[in-house]
Parts: sequence; C-alpha cells; structure tokens
Amino acid sequence: MIMPAGRPLLLPANPRFIALTLVVGLLTNMLLGLTGWRWLPDVLAIVVVFWNVYQPRRVGLVLAFVLGLALDVHESALLGQNALSYVVLSSMAIAVQRRLLWFPLREQALQIAPLFVIASLLEWVTRLIVQDAWPHWSQLFAPLMQAALWPLMGALLLAPQRRAVDPDNIRPL
Repeated sequence: MIMPAGRPLLLPANPRFIALTLVVGLLTNMLLGLTGWRWLPDVLAIVVVFWNVYQPRRVGLVLAFVLGLALDVHESALLGQNALSYVVLSSMAIAVQRRLLWFPLREQALQIAPLFVIASLLEWVTRLIVQDAWPHWSQLFAPLMQAALWPLMGALLLAPQRRAVDPDNIRPL
C-alpha cells in the first residue's frame, strides 16, 4: 500500500504495548462500569477497534471475543452479549481498515461513528430480546462519545510508533 503524501513512517507496534493497552482498556471499562453511568464511552471498544484497524494481524476477532466474554463476566451480563458486539465491531473495522488508513484521525472518527452505533444497536437489541429491557436515553450518547474520543485515543496509541529508533539531528526520519 502506498502511503499518502506527507504522512510519517511509523515504527512497528510492540506486542507488549498492544497487550498493555488492551488490559488498560478492559480495566478502565470495569472501573467505569462500577459508576453506574450509562452514557460513558466503551473504552475497550475504542482500543479494540483501533488495533483492528492499525494491526489487524495481531488483534483479531478471537481476542475481541475473549475480551467481550471477560467484560460479560465482570458485568454479570448475558454471557456473549458484549462478545457478540465486539466481534461484529471488529469484523466491521477490519472490513474498512484499508480505506480508513488513508484519512487522518479526525476524519476517521466520522467513518468509525457508524460502526460504534451499529455495535451499540446490536447490544441493545440483544438486551431487549433477552431481558425485555429498553435502553436508557442516556445510552445514545456513548457511541457518539466513542467517536469523539477516537482522535485522542489514536494520537495516544500511535505515539510510541512515531518516535525515532536512534534520534539524531542529521536524519529527517
């Protein structure tokens, strides 16, 4: 794939850093779930989608499924509810990942927003069928907040890849 003009070359992503960000995302979701506020974004979904877009061979559907099951167990939700939404979200992210990489992070957020909305709708429909519980109106803000957080999370997660291996004043890369 040819890089767009003016985009810096990135270092390879460290697998330990990817694992650390996924664990931090899972722990953040667990802590935010304890607050009881339904309008908070799903940080783990943002991290999983980000790594599925930027490193689809290292983070795939199986890892999204396992993380979703871990979140289901923590939330005492229907086993597989979050796992299903994460797998669908990851598969949609992998499907659009080649096109998404051509855009800067702010423009990616506009294209990622429908994915977060579809994943939330799938989770709501699953909850409606199984538990007969309508989603609260405040849950409509979560996918929009996830899309708004995409550029910030992207900048944070890409920061280790933007540094030079051996920085000096002579080489421009």
